[in-house]
Amino acid sequence: MNQTVTPFLMFQGRAEEAANLYVATIPDAQVLATERWGKGEPGPEGAFKMARLKLGDLEVVCFDSPMPHGFSFTPSMSLLVVCRDEAEIDRVAGVLAEGGSTLMPLGDHGFSRKFTWLNDRFGVSWQLNLP
Repeated sequence: MNQTVTPFLMFQGRAEEAANLYVATIPDAQVLATERWGKGEPGPEGAFKMARLKLGDLEVVCFDSPMPHGFSFTPSMSLLVVCRDEAEIDRVAGVLAEGGSTLMPLGDHGFSRKFTWLNDRFGVSWQLNLP
């Protein structure tokens, strides 16, 4: 069996909401599997635990931590989406920017036709590029 490395996105109470948004927004995305907390596990029984998503060619895990922690996401780790056309980058950027913050506005920054870097409403950092 080959070794795999998978981005693991840990949320506090909003992983299911994030997973649903990403699958609805990123082209060619799909939910591969979901799990809910079982009896005797650390999270509330029946509550969302985790999902494995396919975002383009990348598999990502969204996990809902039952334990509080004093950290969130940082832009030093981001997910890059190379968009196929201008309508796609505009749509994806619009959805992901809603309730989030822009690190680099959508536009021509000299290295591509259109690019943006943003943090979504959950704090996950995204780079969107139209080469």
